[in-house]
Amino acid sequence: MNNNYLTVFVKLILAVFLGALIGYERESSNRPAGLRTNILVCLGATLIQILSLDIFAAYSDLARVDPGRLGAQVISGIGFLGAGTIIHEGVSVKGLTTAAGLWVVACIGLAIGNGSYFSGIAATVLAFLTLRALKGLEGHVGAQDSLLNLEIRLKDKPGQIGKIGQVLADMNVNIKNIGFIEHDLEQEILNVCLTVQYLRQAEKQKLLESINSLDGVCSVKELG
Repeated sequence: MNNNYLTVFVKLILAVFLGALIGYERESSNRPAGLRTNILVCLGATLIQILSLDIFAAYSDLARVDPGRLGAQVISGIGFLGAGTIIHEGVSVKGLTTAAGLWVVACIGLAIGNGSYFSGIAATVLAFLTLRALKGLEGHVGAQDSLLNLEIRLKDKPGQIGKIGQVLADMNVNIKNIGFIEHDLEQEILNVCLTVQYLRQAEKQKLLESINSLDGVCSVKELG
């Protein structure tokens, strides 16, 4: 065997610890793939790499054995698990960071299983810092250019959409998409769905108030 019992035990325990570190960050952020998921992914990837090395050591003299084949399947297969964490909400997509995190955790597990302890530990620390320390910066940058989905109920009169468009233009807000959800002929009410792009987080409330104050607008609701 390429790995003795103590080495295997150390690798598996280290995989649990490193997976837990990334999983803790995801769990504290209320993400779909949390503590246990990341531990299991890292542990499983480590075990696969241990088995790959054992198989190579046992059969390399008898046949051509590729020690990286099982690990490669882990890298490609983790994509199916990552896809389950990605959620589409209207025009936005959530969960990409968590999916990428699972992929990195699998790579960390393979590194530990291979005995590349420094690489695995260093990657874990950098991944944790990326997820934790850069979260505030990402939020700040994202706030500079954000999409907002609105449902506007307004009276079905000529020029109503133009008035809303003028308000948005005055605030330098771009309309990314527009659609009529419902037309109530009896009450002469239109339900209009708008996707707009605003520049600063501070503009969001002002934007909602400005549209709601227009004559003929019944209500403005932000969609999730």
